[in-house]
Amino acid sequence: MALSTIVPQRKKIKRKAPRGFLKRAMKRQKPHLRLETNGDLLVHLNCLLFVHRLAEESRINACESKCGTIKKEHVLAAAKVILKKSRG
Repeated sequence: MALSTIVPQRKKIKRKAPRGFLKRAMKRQKPHLRLETNGDLLVHLNCLLFVHRLAEESRINACESKCGTIKKEHVLAAAKVILKKSRG
């Protein structure tokens, strides 16, 4: 068996939010912004909740179109619905 075809059985899952990356990214975008101690964790949580809602909406769109897999079109349609709900 070639080395490229070997797939590891267990992949280690990170259990922590990438706090340093989040803080750096926010500082680059808004250097004058002062965040609370755990403000970066709230941003990370918000991102995770958005991805979860996006996955649910995409799955619903795929089921409605009687498709077994979630396609790009399903995700784009779901993103439009979620953004419309958050603005309105």
